[in-house]
Amino acid sequence: MVNQQLNSANPRVDIEYRRKKSAEEMRYQIVSFSMMLFLTLIAFATVGLKGFDHWFAVPFILLLAVVQVIFQLFYFMHMNKKGHEAPSLFLFTGVLAAFLIVWTFSTIIWW
Repeated sequence: MVNQQLNSANPRVDIEYRRKKSAEEMRYQIVSFSMMLFLTLIAFATVGLKGFDHWFAVPFILLLAVVQVIFQLFYFMHMNKKGHEAPSLFLFTGVLAAFLIVWTFSTIIWW
């Protein structure tokens, strides 16, 4: 396996590179945080407005919640970075198992 040198010989280049990457990461976090606030406001408006039936509001709010969880996983918990494949595998396997358990017990109770 080949070891790659993470630092160049010029410390000024390394600092500039880290600043650029940090600014880019911060921009992604601010955009995703703004999107999550917007999705939260949409969820509150869906509940607050009386024009929506609960058969529409509940699945819509659950969809917004799933989108927010994805934003939090990939941008705030850095699951989109290299080296996070094993935690991602365990996390999504747990989500799949929980979904299957809830689905199984729901179908047992309903039928």
